[in-house]
Amino acid sequence: MGKVAFLFAGQGAQHPGMCADLIESEAAAKAVFDAADAVRPGTTEQCLSGTKEELSQTINTQPCVFAADLACARALAARGVTPDVVAGFSLGEVAALTFAGAYTDEQGFELVCHRAELMADAAEKNPGAMRAVVKLDSATVERLAAEAAGEDGACWPVNYNSPLQTVVAGTPEACERLDALVKEAKGRAMKVAVSGAFHSPFMAEAERGLAAYLEDGHAPAEPTVPVLANRTGEAYPADEAGRVALLASQVANPVQWVRTLQNMAADGVDIFVEVGPGKTLTGLVTRTLEGVTALPCETAEQLEAVLAALSKEGE
Repeated sequence: MGKVAFLFAGQGAQHPGMCADLIESEAAAKAVFDAADAVRPGTTEQCLSGTKEELSQTINTQPCVFAADLACARALAARGVTPDVVAGFSLGEVAALTFAGAYTDEQGFELVCHRAELMADAAEKNPGAMRAVVKLDSATVERLAAEAAGEDGACWPVNYNSPLQTVVAGTPEACERLDALVKEAKGRAMKVAVSGAFHSPFMAEAERGLAAYLEDGHAPAEPTVPVLANRTGEAYPADEAGRVALLASQVANPVQWVRTLQNMAADGVDIFVEVGPGKTLTGLVTRTLEGVTALPCETAEQLEAVLAALSKEGE
C-alpha cells in the first residue's frame, strides 16, 4: 500500500446535519464538537439543525465546517488510521494544521472563529462574488478573467481546483461579464455559495488582521505531520515566521490545489481521504490524478468504507 493523505474540506461544503451520525457513533468525533461548544456555544446544534442560509454565512460556516472536518479526522485516527500527509482546502487548512498538532483543538477553533470574523468584515467592506469555471483550462480562465476585469481590474483566478476547474473572484459586475465570456468560450461558470471574493486582494485587510493575531502569541507550532500549504503546494516550513506568513497570506491569495495534489501523488500518496462534509475534494482528486483512490468520510457508513478500503489495500 502507498501513502495516505487526509484532505480537509473547505467553505462551500457545508450542509444541514453535518456529521450527525458520526457524533452519535464515534466518541472522538463528539469530543471535537464538545470542545467547539466550549469555545463557541451552540456550534454542534448549528451544524445539526442550522438552515442552509444560516450555515452559508461566513461567520457560521467556518467554525462549523472546521469542527466537522476535525471530527471526521479524529474519528479515523481513533480507529487507527494515521495519514502520511495532510492538506486542507482554504478554511480546511486550519483544520489540517490543528489535526497535525500546530494548534490544540481549542486554539484552532479560536483561530478559525477570528478568521471568519475578519473575512466576513472584509467581504462586507468589499462586496464580491465567486464563480467556478469548468470545461476550460486554467490558462484560458486566466485570460478571460483579465478580460472581464474591465477598468476596475477586479477579477482574479483564485482557486486552481482541477485541470478543468478554476474559481474566479471579483466584483459582482466583473463576474457577470465573466459569465458571458465563459459561455462564448464553450465553458460553464457557476456561482459559488460564499459571501465574498475570498483568496483575492479584496481580503487584504483580513490578511493584515490575521497576521497581527498570529504574531500576537497565536503562531502555529511546527506540525508533527507534513501539512501542504495552499499558497505553495509545499510543506509548511520549520521556521515560525514562515508558517505565520503562509497562514496569514492564504486568505488573500490563490489556492494551488492542483499543485498540492500533484505533489502528494509524486511523493507516493495513492489513497486520498476527504474528511469533513460533502464530496467536493474527492471529485477534484479523481479529475486531477489517475490511478489513485479517493474516498469521502463524513458519515459512519463512509468511515467504515474507508476502513474497509484501507484494510484491503494492506493485504
